[in-house]
Amino acid sequence: MDVSMSFSQDMDNEYEKLIRRMNPPRVVIDNDSCKKATVIRVDSANEYGILLEVVQILTDLNLTISKAYISSDGGWFMDVFNVTDQDGNKVTDEVVLDYIQKSLGPEACFSTSLRSVGVIPSTDSTVIELTGCDRPGLLSELSAVLTHLKCSVLSAEVWTHNTRAAAVMQVTDDLTGCGVSDPERLSRIKNLLRNVLKGSNTPREAKTLVSHGEVHTDRRLHQMMFEDRDYELRVVEDDSSIQDERQKPDVCVDNWLDKDYSVVTVRCKDRPKLLFDTVCTLTDMQYVVFHGSVDTEGTEAYQEYYVRHIDGSPVKSEAEKQRVIQCLEAAIKRRVSEGLKLELCTTDRVGLLSNVTRIFRENSLTVTRAEVKTKGGKALNTFYVSDASGYSIDAKTIDSIRQTIGQTILKVKNNPQEQQQRQKSPTHDSPTRFLFGGLFKSKSFVNFGLVRSYS
Repeated sequence: MDVSMSFSQDMDNEYEKLIRRMNPPRVVIDNDSCKKATVIRVDSANEYGILLEVVQILTDLNLTISKAYISSDGGWFMDVFNVTDQDGNKVTDEVVLDYIQKSLGPEACFSTSLRSVGVIPSTDSTVIELTGCDRPGLLSELSAVLTHLKCSVLSAEVWTHNTRAAAVMQVTDDLTGCGVSDPERLSRIKNLLRNVLKGSNTPREAKTLVSHGEVHTDRRLHQMMFEDRDYELRVVEDDSSIQDERQKPDVCVDNWLDKDYSVVTVRCKDRPKLLFDTVCTLTDMQYVVFHGSVDTEGTEAYQEYYVRHIDGSPVKSEAEKQRVIQCLEAAIKRRVSEGLKLELCTTDRVGLLSNVTRIFRENSLTVTRAEVKTKGGKALNTFYVSDASGYSIDAKTIDSIRQTIGQTILKVKNNPQEQQQRQKSPTHDSPTRFLFGGLFKSKSFVNFGLVRSYS
């Protein structure tokens, strides 16, 4: 039985390779037909997941997709994307254009895991995936644990949504500069981090996973939070849910019975990587996009997809419909960055992340999202922070933090006065607001006290 199934799969794979050789992917990059954007046309033999692979490559290059037209009904995939660079201009960088051609053209192979820009090459490092309940000071505690265990954080991205938190961290051994290979040490790292994630009154399970494989950070964060069921509604004890409801994406699912399609429409505020987030979620939920269109007008985005489940059926029940809506809403909101944006650029050193997040905590700032990177010996970190008490962030607090860390090292990327318009009186924040910051202004906070309490 197993031999027969293996033989059948091998035959299918060989058939797919034959189809690709007979019909190699074709990419046309056009900088003339549209005044404001570069038009990229992709034609290829159709395979499950190919749309996500294409969108992933374009998104990992930090290109903005303003319009898209999708058609993959039958055995052929045809897609058109209007893209711009981060400054809103056409894409003219020859290195980027050549990468697109090679990644999406005849040299590409969509049937295997694509080595894209956003994939962490982890042969010389260890990738740690963390999922747990968000609470005050979590990022500070996790980074303190890693520092105590003599691990340096090369990169990290932390998302949080609906009282849950997920992180993908790339770390190395301080002594060797390579990944951690000792099984006993890896087990200790996992156990200590899991204990921190559990906290003292967390009813839900915390998870840690350590690997040396390749990881696409954004894709894994979506998958981890989806597996953690962050899309489920949770009870909050304040009125912040009213504001969240106003900002909620408008997602609808209807069945087109004549064609056996389900039509998924999304209307929400436009932002970078929005298309990737929605396509990633539909793919991970095992839906196939047969037709679709994406359009942005001003600050608003509209997306429409004609989908079927991988088994060929449209959405079958009201419960399935609601699940699709909830999962797409969650995927859109996970990456939304609330709070004041702070960028840190300095020479990387052991314990830097732990020290910086400790300073935020001591000044009663909450980090709502974090992106940590190192390049050429430099730490390039981005933090989105808000005041833990619910007040607008005091400019004096930011000045004090910058003086402590370094005026030229830590820069404010949006106006603190914008915070005053969002919230002028204190509120009782939901757990989601207290992701990684602290509630205490104690200057006697000791990094490793938390480690000892959980070891």
